[in-house]
Amino acid sequence: MMRTAFAMVYAAMIILLTVFVVIAHRTNKRNIVSNAVAWLDAALIPPILGNLLVLLSSSPTLSAVGFYFYFLGMDVVMLALTNFTVKYCDGGGKGQKVPKAAYVALGADVLQMMLNPIFHHAFTLEEILVEGRPYYRFIAHWGQTVHRVVDYSILVAIMAIFLMMSIKMPKVYREKYAIILLSMVVECVWQSFYIFSRTPIDRSMIGFGVFGILIFYFAIFYRPMRLLDNMLANMASDMPEALLFFDPNQRCIWANDPGKNLLNIQEGSFDHVPQKLREMFGDLELDRENWVRHKVIGSGENAKHYILDKHSISSDKNANSGSFLSIRDNTSDQLLIEREKYNATHDTLTGLYNREMLFRSIQKELKENKDTTYYIIFIDVKNFKIVNDIFSNSFGDFTLKHIAEWIRADMSSRCVYGRMGGDKFGVLMPKSEFDPDRVERTLSNYVVTDGNIEHSLFIHLGVYEVTEADTDVSVMFDRAHLALTTIKDEYKAHVAYYDDELREKAKWNQHISTQLQHAITRNQMVPYLQPIVDDSGKVVGAEALARWNHPDRGFLSPASFIPYFEKNGLIVEVDKHMWRSACEILSRWQQIDKEMFISVNISPKDFYFMDVKAEIHNLVEEFGIEPKRLRIEITETVMMNDIDERIKILNELRNEGFIVEMDDFGSGYSSLNMLKDIPVDVLKIDMKFLGSSQDSDKAQTILRNIISLSDDLGISSLTEGVETKDQYRMLSDMNCKMFQGYYFAKPMPVDQFETYVHKQAQ
Repeated sequence: MMRTAFAMVYAAMIILLTVFVVIAHRTNKRNIVSNAVAWLDAALIPPILGNLLVLLSSSPTLSAVGFYFYFLGMDVVMLALTNFTVKYCDGGGKGQKVPKAAYVALGADVLQMMLNPIFHHAFTLEEILVEGRPYYRFIAHWGQTVHRVVDYSILVAIMAIFLMMSIKMPKVYREKYAIILLSMVVECVWQSFYIFSRTPIDRSMIGFGVFGILIFYFAIFYRPMRLLDNMLANMASDMPEALLFFDPNQRCIWANDPGKNLLNIQEGSFDHVPQKLREMFGDLELDRENWVRHKVIGSGENAKHYILDKHSISSDKNANSGSFLSIRDNTSDQLLIEREKYNATHDTLTGLYNREMLFRSIQKELKENKDTTYYIIFIDVKNFKIVNDIFSNSFGDFTLKHIAEWIRADMSSRCVYGRMGGDKFGVLMPKSEFDPDRVERTLSNYVVTDGNIEHSLFIHLGVYEVTEADTDVSVMFDRAHLALTTIKDEYKAHVAYYDDELREKAKWNQHISTQLQHAITRNQMVPYLQPIVDDSGKVVGAEALARWNHPDRGFLSPASFIPYFEKNGLIVEVDKHMWRSACEILSRWQQIDKEMFISVNISPKDFYFMDVKAEIHNLVEEFGIEPKRLRIEITETVMMNDIDERIKILNELRNEGFIVEMDDFGSGYSSLNMLKDIPVDVLKIDMKFLGSSQDSDKAQTILRNIISLSDDLGISSLTEGVETKDQYRMLSDMNCKMFQGYYFAKPMPVDQFETYVHKQAQ
């Protein structure tokens, strides 16, 4: 019965160790020593299997095989144990290898044991009776002694390594080395007892199985709980958040230092923690699971913001094991969020609302106070660019802040105001609070002083009365801004109102804008030609001027659409149509008169919205006309921006044969720089130059010298606006080369112009 019982135990151990080998092999990627564990547990199977064969056998041959399994298996165990020790005791294995001496000794021992069937130098068998059946045990010879010396030497070296690790490692790690060491000591003593006691059954094999189990557990699954406790406690203590731990009955059982300091509690005195939490933060419902609260303690600049986060802890069976509460001081983050929110909604220079926030706030105010009549006020600083150019940007910034303070001081709590960008400000004000007389008095002498710098500002207010609160806020400000166009004398009047006339004008402008493409397609937008004559009175060319034959309104004056199109950019479409129309006319004329030219206007907006040079070049190519017959007429305002690029374009056009004319010279702020720098071939002098002067003699002297100067510069002169015969004679005497004006003819349709030229030729 004893033999059977031990056999069953050994068989169970073999099965268990096999299972451990499979598990260790599968965890090889997750645990660096698992492969060594798998090898060691596999190596423990042959010695146990050998003893199982000896127990079950009544045959000397089978018993001998069992003992060979046992002895050779012990060498394999020593080799696997050495490999495991290298991996397990170096903290994870860093490439160390099993000592070569162990390989040599174990290899030699295996060889001499395998020679035992020939020389019988290691062991022989003797038969005894155990439980009435033959049982064979071994008799040791000198080869067995060698075997024991090799295995025990390696085992002692390994135990020395584990002893050293148990001594030098921190206490929390010591137990995993000490327990393995103890199991090896016990197994060594147990095995020695078996050898010297000569008991028939090797009971120490049970120790092999236990050793395999311990190795498997400590190497793969064991986690030192005291270590984890210490680590978690240290981590919790070092965290800046206050941490409070509660048992399932919501009694506080531990708190870190920030938690103790926050609630002013002493070490170990946690009974009053729930009460202190309620006193500080109000009812937190500590019995509820998993919640987050944002609490504010105090107000104003002294307010403290806290984030309270409670989590429940459950056991493996989902039973409530307690909870913990973290309390984080979120004041700095909250202040940062508020600062970012403020920056996102306020102008950084003045502190007023920015454009986006201003519009949103006005919309909200109008929605919530539908019974109140409001004004939308657009505030504009005239010629603010001069402030920056003359006094510096820093004084310009100071000026804007000064204006913002005036607006802020003049507004009630019912007003909404902000900076819309640049020198533009916007206000929503109840109509009952707006005092135009007081505003006029304030703005009649609005002076900004910063140290020794003093400057008078001209500030205008465009006022729009809100009649439909659902109208887009940007449209309301556009209407208020439009009101400023009615201020003729910008130095005396400071307040202008949007009225029905402006409304109708805005509607008209919008109406004609939507109809422009249709007008061009249907040839309602047509060129009118005004003759240009030479000093002999012969028509040498014409200027193409846009006219609109509206199907409903009839003939439209250029003043009714050209200025608006120049503002909104649609003048580009008008100009392109006029250029094409002029080229079509010139294409017909070249069969009759190859010298007649047409001048076409180029507005400043054309340079922004298209490639002027390419557009004109392509047109003359398409219609097969000489470039000199399509004259390019610019005003000095064309050269106000990006002058170097504009000069480059004009030079390229002239190099291709186009003639460039400067229009309205003398009507604006013309200077000699214009003549010196701008590449032009013809100077068009406006006769208004004479009419605007009270001293006609001086005006004529200047005009005469301009014509003479243009001749000296190689620039032809053309005077426009000639209305009388006397003017024509005077200009001829001044050596002017070409003329244009009502004295000769008004602008006329193309067919009438052609008839006019034909009659003149007769």
